[in-house]
Formats: sequence, structure tokens, C-alpha cells
Amino acid sequence: MDTLLEEYFERDIESGILTEEEAVWMIASLFFNDTHYTQIGGLTPAGDREVTSRLSFLILDAMHLLKIPTNLGIRVHAPIAGQGPEPEILLKRSVEYTIEDGYGVCYSLEKGISEGFSKNGFPIELGRMRVKCGCNWVAIPGREYPLQNVTRVNMAVALHYGLKDLQAQETRDLDLLWERFTYHLQAMVECVKAGYDKHYEVMQRNRPEIVLNLFMHGPIERGLNCSNGGVDILDLNIDGIALATVADSFAAIEQRVVEEKKLTWDRLFELLDTNYEGAERERLMLKNIRRFGSPGSRAQDWAVRIRDYYVALCKGSPTRKHHLMIVPGLFSHGDVYAYGKTLEATPNGRFAGEAISHSSEPDPGFARGVDTFSPVLKANAVALTQAGYGNSAPLHLDIDTGLIQHSGGVDALVALIHAHEQAGGTLINMNCVSKEKLLKAHEDPKAYPDLVVRVTGYSAFFASLSKEYRQQIVDRFLDE
Repeated sequence: MDTLLEEYFERDIESGILTEEEAVWMIASLFFNDTHYTQIGGLTPAGDREVTSRLSFLILDAMHLLKIPTNLGIRVHAPIAGQGPEPEILLKRSVEYTIEDGYGVCYSLEKGISEGFSKNGFPIELGRMRVKCGCNWVAIPGREYPLQNVTRVNMAVALHYGLKDLQAQETRDLDLLWERFTYHLQAMVECVKAGYDKHYEVMQRNRPEIVLNLFMHGPIERGLNCSNGGVDILDLNIDGIALATVADSFAAIEQRVVEEKKLTWDRLFELLDTNYEGAERERLMLKNIRRFGSPGSRAQDWAVRIRDYYVALCKGSPTRKHHLMIVPGLFSHGDVYAYGKTLEATPNGRFAGEAISHSSEPDPGFARGVDTFSPVLKANAVALTQAGYGNSAPLHLDIDTGLIQHSGGVDALVALIHAHEQAGGTLINMNCVSKEKLLKAHEDPKAYPDLVVRVTGYSAFFASLSKEYRQQIVDRFLDE
């Protein structure tokens, strides 16, 4: 947004027909009328210059003054030698506004997005042209058709059927469970790929994307829908979800059944089939292991192994018929309750019908008993398990304002953002609200009609969210 408007802003300021205060008012008016996604800051395609300008600060000020859901992102990258301090000042000010307002911008991270995108065979210069243009979407405006955040594979379902297969066998071991899990996961991914081939054939006929075609380079010139060869870059996404649910389940089985032999395979299957009825001690035994997010844990190793296999399924081959490129992701949006509603109990101690884990994040409560600032552990886990090809796997930081005062404040959060970017992270969504206020607003949303929170990649009035969506945010806060 700052790059697009800078020429007009500078011209009007120089000619005396516009003041900075008027510019802020105009931008705030735009945000008031259009809550679409915008981005400020970042690098030029060559990577040799920062685009942050005075206008970037005014756009940030407009969001801060408006105090309604505004979907603004800041591109974060490592400092460039010889460049001025403006990017760091912009980043620090955005964090200050988040602490003051309770919510703010999201952070689109250069290294994971641009370098990841280049692993698909594109020049890194194109990766730097990608902007955050949706809740979790990143794309080159007008040139890239990326079908993200719409197609998901619930990996916990593959685990469920793998366990059912193993239950029917006389010989049972962890290797066989892994083989059956991967068999079902592969079938799910191949099914989605076949669906994409069909999408490619019928979309232009049954549901042409007329508005999008008008704003893209190529469809009009070629006479082809953007989803059917009309644009040069067409990359289709499949999101694997429930990573922590599956990783913690494998780790619990490995520890409690295989190594410690505190449970037999038969007893494990009985617990799952009865939804842990009358077996709270055994359920907690499975749940209370060192879970994904705990450094050096079995669960963390399993998460990386699952991620690697899933990414290989997506990137190992294009779709069979039309050879369309698949880009793997690990984003669940807020649909973790919907995906868990019909799923039976899992070996990580999760009851049937409960939510699955969120995106590639550890489950809430993973850091209890660990003497480390939990946002750091969460950030490390999310960075470690990025899919790695340029699609966002977000980190959600929900921090009690009281905790900020004891943990270094603004500078600590700025350092955490930079560290996550350098570790390969792709997106950070942050809230800073007092735990007391959030719990009261959850109990009586109407008492706090102006409370705005960042849900995932988008912001919303807390009172406008369903009880389930509010509960996700409360659970994340309680975990932090």
C-alpha cells in the first residue's frame, strides 16, 4: 500500500494540496470502508532497498487511530547494511500500538516467504514481490493464482484409520502403525490432487472468476480463466492439519506402550473405543508426556518426521493429469472444532469430538512445567516445522499485558519477531490483552463491544465471534 500510494502522496504534499493529517484521515476512511488485506514495508524485488517511507508510518497511524478490525500487515526482514533506521522504528511502533490497543498488525516474514517460494523453482526476486493478501494468503498481486486456505487434509483422520488397521492385525508395533498412517495420508493427498485436476477442467466453465480475471495479467489477453492457464504462476495449496495431535499421539504410544509398557496395545485400543470412559488416570498418563513444543522431546521428533513425509507427498509429484504444482501448507484456520467434532478419541489423551491442534502449533498447555517463556518455545516449534515452500504456517502470540512488563516489554517482542523471521517463520499474529479482561469478555461479550482481537490472520470484534472461536483465543491466552 505504501509503495502504490507513495508517488501520489509525495506529489500532493509537495504541491501543498495535502497535509499528513489529511492523509491519515483518508487512509482511515479507506480502512473503515474496506477491511481487505494490505501490507506495508519490505524490500524491493532486488532485495537491495527497503521500501518503508513516511507514508508507511501514516498508514500504521491510521489503523491505530481507527481502532476497528483492520487487516494490515508489515513485512519484516533482517536489517540491510547502510539503510536507515526506519524499518526498525516502524516495527517497534507497531508493537507499541499492539500493546496499547490489544491487537494490531500481523507480521509477514521475509525469509520464510521469499526463500521458501524460491524452492518451488522461482527466482527469489519474485518471492519478494509476494504480499500478504488474505488471512493466510501470500501472492504476487495480479500475477500469481495460489489456491490457499481452502483445501485441508486432517492428518488425525489418517492416524485414526491407521490405528483401526493395526487393531485388526495380530502383530502390532510402531513401525506398522507408521506404515498404515502414511498409507492413508498418501491416499488423502492423492485424492485432493485428483480434485485439483478436475477443478482445472471445470472451473472456467462452471464458475469463471470474472472479477479476479479482470485484475490479473493474462486472462483477458489469453481468453482463459485464471484457474485454467490464464496466468503464468498457478500454484495450488494443500494444508496438512492436526500436526500436534498426531505427533503427541505417536510419542505417547512410543513412551507408554512400546518403551515403558504401562499400557498394552489391546488396552490402548479399548481406551480409544470407549472414549477413555472410567479411565482418567490412563488418559492423563498418555496426555502428560513431553509434548510437541518441548525441546528435544519425542513428540517434536515425530512432528518433524510427519512434516517431512507430508511435504514429500505434496512436492514429490504434481497432479497426474494436468501436472499442476502443489505447494504444501500447515494452516487450519479456526476450524479446529469442526474438524475434531466427528473425530474419535486419539492417543494423546484427546476426547472424541474435541478440537484438533491448531495449524503447526503445539497444543495449549504444552509448556506447563517447563521453565521457559512459553511464547519462545511456541515460536521455536512453529519455525522448526514450517512446510518450507513459501506458504504461511502462522505463529499466534497471545500475551497477557501483565506478562509483558516482566519480560522485557516492547524490545523483547521485537527481538522475538526478528528471531522467528530468521528461523524461517512466515507469519505472526499477535494479541496483547489482560487475561482478566479477556475472560470477562468471554463470559459476557456484550459488556466489551469494542474489544478487537486478531483471530488468526484477520482481526475481528471479540463479541462478534462465536463461543467456539472465542474459546480458541481464551485457550491460547491461558496457555501463554
